[in-house]
Amino acid sequence: MTDGRSPAPLLTDLTSAQVTDAVRGRTVVWPVGAIEQHGPHLPLSVDLILAEGFAEGIARELDAFVLPAQAVGARSLPQSGGGLHFPGTVYVAGDTLVRFLRETLSALAALPMGRLVVVNGHYENEPFLFEALDQVREQGLFDGAEVFAFSWWSLVRDTWAATEIPAFPGWHAEHAGVTETSLMLHLRPDLVTDERPDHDDPPRAGIYLHPVDVGQTTHRGVLSSTSGSSAGLGERLLRHVVDEATALVRDGSGLLFAQSRPDRHPDRSPGRRPDRASDHRPDPRPDRSPDRSADRAPEPGGAGPGADLRAPDHRPDAQRRTAVHAEGNQQ
Repeated sequence: MTDGRSPAPLLTDLTSAQVTDAVRGRTVVWPVGAIEQHGPHLPLSVDLILAEGFAEGIARELDAFVLPAQAVGARSLPQSGGGLHFPGTVYVAGDTLVRFLRETLSALAALPMGRLVVVNGHYENEPFLFEALDQVREQGLFDGAEVFAFSWWSLVRDTWAATEIPAFPGWHAEHAGVTETSLMLHLRPDLVTDERPDHDDPPRAGIYLHPVDVGQTTHRGVLSSTSGSSAGLGERLLRHVVDEATALVRDGSGLLFAQSRPDRHPDRSPGRRPDRASDHRPDPRPDRSPDRSADRAPEPGGAGPGADLRAPDHRPDAQRRTAVHAEGNQQ
């Protein structure tokens, strides 16, 4: 982002002696991108630069550390990235990417961070990233920490896209199109050429074809239209996604235990929510409710006032939390 603010601190600028205490309970943001062709007007580094740009904005809002971006991603596909028919794309096979991401995440889990946020900038990365995260989760390596992972376009609201991009073709076909061109015009205009190629017949999503006629699925590596691209649109899109990501992380949307977190209370205004995952401040107000346990009759069987007569719950913690969540919704 080019607003003159200080950049988010890089995790890699810390020494080995500093890193443990520095990240304890803090948020770490990791951008994941790719090296992929993006038509004749954009550089091979688009997915990398955009992931870094969103990660930087999110990290600054959350007072977080940011990691250097992962540059090599999954294979480009014809229906979403133009495929391998254009020079410059560098990729690894899906199983290799899953293993790399899993081992990197496992190493990161050794740090006492409170929260990891992974920002994906390459369409084809998403299933492999989520698979790696699930494998790490199953090993219990992030127990006690929160993990958020998303592709930046997944946070763009439909109403925003409908207003700002009237001829929106769908995110699978927004390859080298109006959104990526606009974001690059905002973040790195020096890397954008003057050409604005359009493809009038964007490919449909979820279809695998062999053989592929790249003359039909793309126009020189562009899957949709670049018409209407501007630095202003890119700036608004970047701000929109950063705001949505910050709200998602702060509110804990979708997390089972979010309701029990002091920094996730729905009644608090966004400005009062702590940014650090470890900042769980106790309620300073004293409990003024009178203790009426002495007024109650003894429980059957000689149990004292207020005794919990339920059978012990030996289920794992995750099952108990899920059950409590479900029971609370039934009341």
